[in-house]
Amino acid sequence: MVAEVLEHLEPSRGGVFVDCTAGLGGHARALLAGGASRLIGLDRDPAAVDAARNALKDFGEGVEIVHADYRRLNAVLDERGVTKVDGVLADLGVSSMQLDAPGRGFSFRQDDPLDMRMDTTAGPTAADAIRDVGERELADLIYEFGEERHSRRIARAIVAARERAPITTTGQLADIVRRAIPRKGYMRIDPATRTFQAIRIWVNRELEGLDTFLGDAARRLAMNGRMAVITFHSLEDRVAKHTLRALQAEDFGLRIRTRRPVVPGEAEIERNPRARSAKLRAAEIGRAS
Repeated sequence: MVAEVLEHLEPSRGGVFVDCTAGLGGHARALLAGGASRLIGLDRDPAAVDAARNALKDFGEGVEIVHADYRRLNAVLDERGVTKVDGVLADLGVSSMQLDAPGRGFSFRQDDPLDMRMDTTAGPTAADAIRDVGERELADLIYEFGEERHSRRIARAIVAARERAPITTTGQLADIVRRAIPRKGYMRIDPATRTFQAIRIWVNRELEGLDTFLGDAARRLAMNGRMAVITFHSLEDRVAKHTLRALQAEDFGLRIRTRRPVVPGEAEIERNPRARSAKLRAAEIGRAS
């Protein structure tokens, strides 16, 4: 959604912009080419940091890519003496690079080690996490983060399987989930999809502190500064929607620009089917009433 990001962040105004999820550097490049004077990029994935630095090296000293979780936004800016910024972007969720890279364990399209960590330098892997979690907690998180109505059946199957042998690969986990879910005719998505989403969100704490981050980002905006957040599932979008509304109600000058979330057009979905669930919400700072 590069065009939509540029429309709402309007980097032609110049100034300091922060890409809180730098990824491969696509949005950052567009912001810089569009007129941003300085860009600070964050990413918790070391591979993404390297990729973004390489992709943006032609922009020279106007770019800095930092290995940091977006929830460390305040600390990253404070360390650089930056008090206010003109634009903030957060493109949430797992990236295509992470989904496609062998060995990362985000996808069950190939049989990889069950890792799922966005930051491969920290925290337990998905294999470690499901080895130690209790059945009830596992069922609850699959229901909450995956919106999976068969969560208890799936959790029971995972616990039973791990008693026989450790679950260490994506193929093992996907097969366990598929066998646990009753199949009735055509299924639009693979039965393992929601469980993989739930475990990924849990392992990476994707919803934890998201509301706080959005508040931090809003309060870092300079006058006429703008922020945009792109979500890829209903849980993230719900947090973004309600948090932006609450921040607007605080009356410190934040105004929501998107009455309804912006979604990708048919052409973009055709080019990139993964974009079909994307929703963009934007806000800006004006004068407090």
